Amino acid sequence: MKIVISSDEYAPILDLLIEEVKRRGHEVRYHGPAQGENSVDWTTVTLKAVEEVQKGEAAEGIILCWTGTGCTIIANKVPGIRAALCADAETAKGARIWNHANVLALSLRTLAPAILKEIITAWFETPYSTDSWNLLQIQRVHEAEAATSPR
Repeated sequence: MKIVISSDEYAPILDLLIEEVKRRGHEVRYHGPAQGENSVDWTTVTLKAVEEVQKGEAAEGIILCWTGTGCTIIANKVPGIRAALCADAETAKGARIWNHANVLALSLRTLAPAILKEIITAWFETPYSTDSWNLLQIQRVHEAEAATSPR
C-alpha cells in the first residue's frame, strides 16, 4: 500500500516514522524538508499529501506539524479526507474503527519514539468497522460533506 507522509519541518522522528511504515511493507512518498533544509508552509505540504489520498494516488496519509492541529484542520477541508489527530494508540484505534480515518495526523512536538511505534501499530492493524451503526455514522459524514461542498 502506498502511504504519503508530510511534515512542515524536519525532525529526527520522521526518519523513524518512514522506517516503521516501510518495515510494515508499505511504499512511502514524502513531502517536506530533509534534514538541514528550511521548514516549509504546513498548509502546502499537507495539501500535497492529502490530495494524493483524495485522488487515489496514495491509499492513506500521515501528516505532521508542530502541534498536529494545523495539518489536521487543513486536511479535513479536502473532500473525502477524514484526518484524525492521534496522540496515543487508543485514539488511533478509535479513529480507524469509528471514524474510518484515512489520514493520521501527528504532533512533532509531543511524539516520542515508543509512542510513535504504538500509534503506527494501532493505525495499521485496526480495520474500519463494518457494523450497521458505524456505517450509518460514516454515511452521515459523507452526506454532511456533500451538503457543504461547493457545487
